[in-house]
Amino acid sequence: MTRRQCTGEYKVKPIKKKVRDLLGYPYPTRVPKGIFVEQWIGISTDEFHRAKDADVQYMRNVHPLIEMNWSRSDCVDYLSSLGLADTPKSSCLGCPFHGNFQWRHIRDNSPAEWEDVVKFDAAIRKGNARANATGNVLLGEAFLHRSRVPLDQAPIDHVTAAERAALGEEAAAELEQGVANGCSPWTCRSEVEAVQAEFGLTA
Repeated sequence: MTRRQCTGEYKVKPIKKKVRDLLGYPYPTRVPKGIFVEQWIGISTDEFHRAKDADVQYMRNVHPLIEMNWSRSDCVDYLSSLGLADTPKSSCLGCPFHGNFQWRHIRDNSPAEWEDVVKFDAAIRKGNARANATGNVLLGEAFLHRSRVPLDQAPIDHVTAAERAALGEEAAAELEQGVANGCSPWTCRSEVEAVQAEFGLTA
């Protein structure tokens, strides 16, 4: 697993920019003390460790699901009661935490997105262009799929018997379904969590 900046670049930074715009104090204008927005973040009790205060004074984080003591299953039950049982979990299109199920869903239901993600997978093969230019080259090659082959060639239709035997049942289930706590609407797992998951360690 290489360095990831998904949360910072695609969630936190754009949200802060929009919040400043809404308040009328775009960067680099200083937001006066006492002026802030209240931001509701959908982190459930399963991920309470991700519920953190904002790191700027002009934003105050609120976690209503935790306040209501709702778990992910409570959310699913509520969506089901509204006839929205098939609401998918959100995640980035090219997330390396996807399992075979998510990759198949993209391939079989969104051809344009599948084409995009296959191109993205090919583009990351040699690592980050900026890092390469500064001499921080990637040792080896980068792939989105755990099999470490190009995504359009990866064995995503099922977990093979050889993979199941090599990985064990728990890791094989993760290969199929994806990392259970890989992403939330606001945060990705920490680097420590990622390493622990990769090597089967516990805190």
